[in-house]
Order: sequence, then structure tokens, then C-alpha cells
Amino acid sequence: MIRIGVDTGGTFTDLVLLEERGLRVHKVRSTPDDPARAILQGIRELACASGVDEVIHGSTVATNAVLERKGARVAMITTRGFEDVLRIGRQTRAKLYDFQVEAPRNIVEPELVFGVTERMDATGQVLTPLDETEVEAIALNLKEACVESVAVCLLHCYANGAHEDVVVGVLERHGLRVCASHRVLPEYREFERWSTTALNAYVTPIMARYLTTLERGLEGTRLHVMQSNGGILSARQARALPVRTVLSGPAGGAVGAQAVARASGFERVVLFDMGGTSTDVSLVDGKLGMTSESVVGDFPVRLPMIDIHTVGAGGGSIAYVDRGGSLRVGPRSAGADPGPVCYGKGEELTVSDANLLLGRLPAEHFLGGRMKLDVARTEERAEAFAAQLGLTVERLAEGILAIANANMERAIRAVSVERGRDPRGFALVAFGGAGGMHACEIAASMEMETVIVPRYAGVLSAMGMMLADVRKDYSRTVLRPAEELEANVLEQHFAPMVAQALADLAQEGFAADGVEIERVLDVRYRGQAYEISVPLTENFISAFHEQHHVLYGYANRTRPTEVVNLRVNAAGITRKHSFAGFEVSSAALPDPLSLTRTRFAGAWHTTPIYAQEALKPGCTGDGPAIVAGGEATIVIPPGFAFHVDGAENLIATTLKAGLR
Repeated sequence: MIRIGVDTGGTFTDLVLLEERGLRVHKVRSTPDDPARAILQGIRELACASGVDEVIHGSTVATNAVLERKGARVAMITTRGFEDVLRIGRQTRAKLYDFQVEAPRNIVEPELVFGVTERMDATGQVLTPLDETEVEAIALNLKEACVESVAVCLLHCYANGAHEDVVVGVLERHGLRVCASHRVLPEYREFERWSTTALNAYVTPIMARYLTTLERGLEGTRLHVMQSNGGILSARQARALPVRTVLSGPAGGAVGAQAVARASGFERVVLFDMGGTSTDVSLVDGKLGMTSESVVGDFPVRLPMIDIHTVGAGGGSIAYVDRGGSLRVGPRSAGADPGPVCYGKGEELTVSDANLLLGRLPAEHFLGGRMKLDVARTEERAEAFAAQLGLTVERLAEGILAIANANMERAIRAVSVERGRDPRGFALVAFGGAGGMHACEIAASMEMETVIVPRYAGVLSAMGMMLADVRKDYSRTVLRPAEELEANVLEQHFAPMVAQALADLAQEGFAADGVEIERVLDVRYRGQAYEISVPLTENFISAFHEQHHVLYGYANRTRPTEVVNLRVNAAGITRKHSFAGFEVSSAALPDPLSLTRTRFAGAWHTTPIYAQEALKPGCTGDGPAIVAGGEATIVIPPGFAFHVDGAENLIATTLKAGLR
């Protein structure tokens, strides 16, 4: 069976092919105007003559549609009197002291929000029957308004979705595309449920067209799409619930990075994925951190997803001078077109150009020598920019990297220190095309002693997609005091969701013995507004207190608790690549490809450049050194030693004496 994992990034599209003989990897330039074009080109260039059985794809289509406000024309139908819930929101302000803050533009225009006569109470009892004649009249209005998608969001439908089902039936008879909130997110909190459903409706038509085009080009090859929760789902389900794919690329990287870290014996790691446009950071403390509260663009999304913090700092991040005359870097990126100056088309200096100017990005060995970088053109642009600031080219390049590194360090603190965890107790796993160039300096600044750079660091997100299981998430709101929920009562609540999970995964071809079920409870102190998710155990209340202490520094074991939501996370276990370890014995470093001059901490050093494929398990060396691979470049500064372990990962460790 031949499988291909595909990760579409802002600059490159990465592909990993898994066959009986092992792995093959490939990169092509992304085509932002039509992402499917780069994917199909890469598959043609990579695939073998016998064809491909399955493609697993991390898509940015839904994400970009939200961030760029290029989604569908959406309408909303809601309970009469609650038409302004999305506009009112939670009344929280991201910028508390900004007196000129502008409210984010909603994705549903006010004139396309319609109220209908109906009402449920919080237990699901009908208070006011649904008036179907109103729904029929609204459907006609929606057709005249050329609406592409409709979000149906009625009050308390998480407790009883009957009224929403009737509305959906009427609208579908009129040929409209519909998303019902009790199917997207059957949980209480109307604003978050409606926001998630509206966002799903906003991107559904675009995702449907994209997947149809891609499937047509794949000519019958089975297609799965990566979800934000670290699992995969079928293309059919991705069409219906595209909001589940908004962080699919970073999720693939997190799954892959956890697997390679575990192969090297590390269970506590910070994952650092630096690409061309952005950097994604997450934390693994035995298992991947998950969250059900996230924001995409300006919109809350309340679905299970890997807890990933993203900053606009990547290899393509553009350096510029702000109105106050200060040097800034990002979040604007040069992307795939025109790209950095050194790629030959770009006009604005980027982080990649700064690495080239300091000798850290080998011009003759970039992407294994497949792409040459234009040093003279980069130096010319840098001299003009440096003169504007009254700096030398070297100081300019060092400043660009220092600013970019500071932005990424803040992201690491956000997932570690701000979550109650000390990053010094974790190793840093660096991947993505640019991660290996910055990881050691960032680790030194954060006092993290170990950096892991995987063998296929530049395409790890695509590899992670082939390590992902088919995942289904289910939830329901209970809002009950924890002491009332004994084991038999909880089992009665969980049983329907477990049965649904097994049935859905059976349709995907998984027998019950190939499915793993996790039961989770959202628990809070009575009177709190937010919950903490803990696994279902006999002592789940104690686990909640302990987790509360980790996150917030205190726990009140005498205070009553309540269970808000129940969750079932089901995984159909897929066939995976095995990271078989090699027997490690001492091995000499290969001869370097060449020697170059690199600049670290204000001084130039003569630095060897090694070919990554020539570094065998057991090789050891000291910085400074550059390791040039076919997908990524690794920079080992002075003060670090490195070795290649039995899993073919490069492990860099600080020489503390050298860092003082």
C-alpha cells in the first residue's frame, strides 16, 4: 500500500511517500492561487509507477478563507429575539486600554440574520412550537439574496435538536447548503456554538469546491484530510465540517514531532515548527496538549484541537522600519511568490535573507543543492536597507534574527510558563524548513539544554499526517454537580456517544478491537465560567483539583465542583511508519562539503558544512557547524555539541562552559 502525506505551507508544499521500501520525501513551491496545483505536481514527481492508494492532506484552505475574509455569503437563522448574539459576543476586549479599537467585522451581515418563532428551555422541553411557515418565507428570501450557505442556530438546541432538524429540512428542500449548530457543536454557551457553526458555514462552499477539484485530479485515489485535533477524517466529512481542519497543518507537525521525540527517548518536549510564513509552538508532557477553546481570526472556535500557539515569524517574515524608526520583523511574509530576496524575485529583506548574510544558510547547498540562492542580490538590497538605519549589513542581519527569535521565544513561554510548566525541564524539538536554523539560539536563551532536530525535519508535518489515526470527537452538555454523577450514571451518559463512535468508525473500516476510546469530563468549581478537561477515572475530582493547581497555582478541595460537558474521543488506529532504531556505535564525522564563514555573537567563525545524509548514527561533533539537508538546514552555534542517535535524529546539547 502506497500512502502520501501532503502539507501545504505558505512557501513550500511538502510531500512524504510511504511504501514497502520505506520513505521518500519531496518539496515543491506552493501555488497560493490554486493549492491543488502544487499538490498534484508534487505527487506526479514523487509517486511510483504503480500509483498511490491514499493521500492524507493538511489543508490551509479553510484557515486562509477565514483570515483573509474570503469565505461564502452566509445567512443565519436563530430564535426570534436573539438575532444579535454574534454581534454582542462576550463583551471582552483583547486591547483593554485601546480607546480607538474597532469591532471585528462579522462574517454574517446583519441583514442576513433572521429570527423565527420557536423556543426550547435548557432541558430540551418545547416552550413555543416552531412556525414552519416563517421558515418557508425565509428560505425564499435567502434564495433571492444569493446566499451560499446557512447557519441554523436555535436556543438550547444542544438539549434537543428537533427544531433545528425541521429548519434544515425546509432549507434543503429549497436547495440551500445548511449547517445546524447541534450537529457541529452540541454544547451549551450560545455565542461559542453559534460562532463555530457560522464559521463552518462560512468555509463550507469553498472547502467543498477545493476538495472536489483535488479529488478529480487524484483520479480515484482515497483522500483524507488532517483535523485540528491530530486525527484525520474522510474528504466527505471534511466537506461537511471544514471548521475541524482550520489548524490541520500544524496538527500534523505536532503528531509527527511527538513520534520522533518518543523514538529518541524524550517524553517532555516543546514542539517548535518554523516554516516560511509562521511558527507554531506546542507542548508535550507525556501526551499532546489539547484545548476546546481557540480563536481563528477574530472568531471563537469551540472544538477539540491540539493546543498550538502561532506567531507571525517564519523564514519569509519581512523586515521593515516602522513609523517610529525602529526595525520590525513580521508578521507580513514574502510567501512563495515573490519569496525572499535570495530566491531571486523578492524585493524586501526577510529572515532567510538575514541567515544568508550571516553565512548560516549555505547558498550552494540549499535544499540539497536543488536551489541556488542569490548572494549578490541579497547583499545589494541589504546594503541599501542598512544605510537607511545607519547600520552595517552584519548588524542589520543580526538585528533581524534577534527580533524574530524574541517573537518565537514569547510563543514558547505562552505554551509553557503561562501554562504552569518550566521550559527548562523540556527538550526543544525543532522542525519545519527554518526551525533547525534558530532552535539552538532560542534554547540557549530559554535555558533549555537539549535540541532535537528530526531526520526529516523539513517535511515532518507531512510525515505526521501519515502517523495520524482516524479520530472522531463527540460531546454533550450535562451541567450536573459532580457528586451526583456516580459511575453507573456517568456510564449511562457516555454509552450513546461510545456506541455512535464505534458505529461511525465501523463505516470507516475499523473493527471494535482497532478502536481506542477516551472518556473525558469538563469540570469546574461551581460558579466558575470556564472548565478544565480531565480523563474519566474513579478519582476525576482529585485530578481536577491537581490540574487546577498546575494551571492557576491554587486548588480549593472543599469547594463544590460540577461537570459541564462529557466528551468521547475515539480513534481508529491506522498503519504507521516504524521509527526503527539503529545500533549506535562511535562514528567519525564525514568530510565536510565545504568550509564557510558564519557569524555568531558578533564574531566570524570558520564553519564546516556537512551533508545531512552523510551523518550516520554515532557521529558526534561540536559547533559551529552547519548541516545541509534536502528539506531543511540545521545551524549548530558555538557552545553546542551534537550527535546523531539511533533514530537518526540530530541531538544538540549545550556546553554550559561555552555559553558563559
